[in-house]
Amino acid sequence: MPETPILNRLHTTVILAMSADGKIADEMRSPARFSSPTDQTHLEKQVAQADAVLFGAGTLRAYGTTRSVSNPQLLQLRKQRGLPLQPVQIVASRSGMLDPQWRFFRQQVPRWLLTTPFGAKYWQEQPESVAGSFERILVVDTVADKLDWSNAFQQLIQLGIGRLSILGGGELVASLLATDLIDEVWLTVCPLILGGKAAPTPVDGEGFSAQLAPRLELLGVETIEQEVFLHYRLQQL
Repeated sequence: MPETPILNRLHTTVILAMSADGKIADEMRSPARFSSPTDQTHLEKQVAQADAVLFGAGTLRAYGTTRSVSNPQLLQLRKQRGLPLQPVQIVASRSGMLDPQWRFFRQQVPRWLLTTPFGAKYWQEQPESVAGSFERILVVDTVADKLDWSNAFQQLIQLGIGRLSILGGGELVASLLATDLIDEVWLTVCPLILGGKAAPTPVDGEGFSAQLAPRLELLGVETIEQEVFLHYRLQQL
């Protein structure tokens, strides 16, 4: 059973699969479908523990869908914990310009949009049949051209979100690391090499200097067939 999150702070867990050279997709940012069924089961288990799942518009654009919970045992565990069968799926997009034809909008999951005032206005001006695709639109301003994540997380806490799974992409993870809003990281190392300067990594953006880089505490390592599952906790500075 997951630990109860600290009051007034979300418990956040990043869950990503990457190549042996640290890429989460190829240079063309194609959907990363190189992980095994074992890793997909691991991902679903982590998602099933969360109140909500957060991912960027680029991640949604690549896949067109999100990870829902389908395993009957995991669904039963959520029911026993008094949780909705599906965690809330939260898309982060500054522009709000998302294609309502994506299969994501037909999945049987609760959907929220986290966006700017511009993105909220854009979405609300869509036809009613489209605008109603999101149960809730959370609006935050930008800070240095990034979403104000501190404000966003406070809104999520007020809405009863205690555990948040973060599924990428690298720019989103970088922004949350820079504001000290990540608690744990799960990385699955997959047996392939993608290479490429433009291929995204688990943490994109400007990066950190060695002196200011977030430090990790290794909680566990497990090897299953050809993949390595790494579990880290962010060290508190």
